[in-house]
Amino acid sequence: MDIQWWHWLVLGLILAVAELLTAGGFYILFFGIGAMVVGLLASVDAAGPLWMQMLLFSGVSLAALAMFRGRLLKAFQHDPQAPLVDSLVGEIGVATEDLLPGAIGKVELRGSAWSARNRSSAAVPRGSRCRVVRVEGLMLLVEPEGVVS
Repeated sequence: MDIQWWHWLVLGLILAVAELLTAGGFYILFFGIGAMVVGLLASVDAAGPLWMQMLLFSGVSLAALAMFRGRLLKAFQHDPQAPLVDSLVGEIGVATEDLLPGAIGKVELRGSAWSARNRSSAAVPRGSRCRVVRVEGLMLLVEPEGVVS
């Protein structure tokens, strides 16, 4: 079997596009880079026979993955462990039912109904606005708007 240099480049481009189409977390991209490096080396007859090309592909891909994936994640995901719902803190929702102090009920926020706990000592009447002060899992901790915590 004879693999031409341009086969490696096409494989690298396919893998790079696959990374863009998936939410894989920057794994496939480095194998695409490895394939492109081998393709470029093979185009100038510096990659050697097929077994050497496969070894180069594996080595370059894994080395690039080990060296650059963490940096790439930091650049695109400021805190990969932080859930996206934390951005709800400070948002204003509308109580869809009366929320007595410490009680759990429903709050509408961004077009969705959320479970919410009133963490203030004042009630949140149905239809009134409340501010999200904390997120615990899928539970919003809210206070009536205008209450200073």
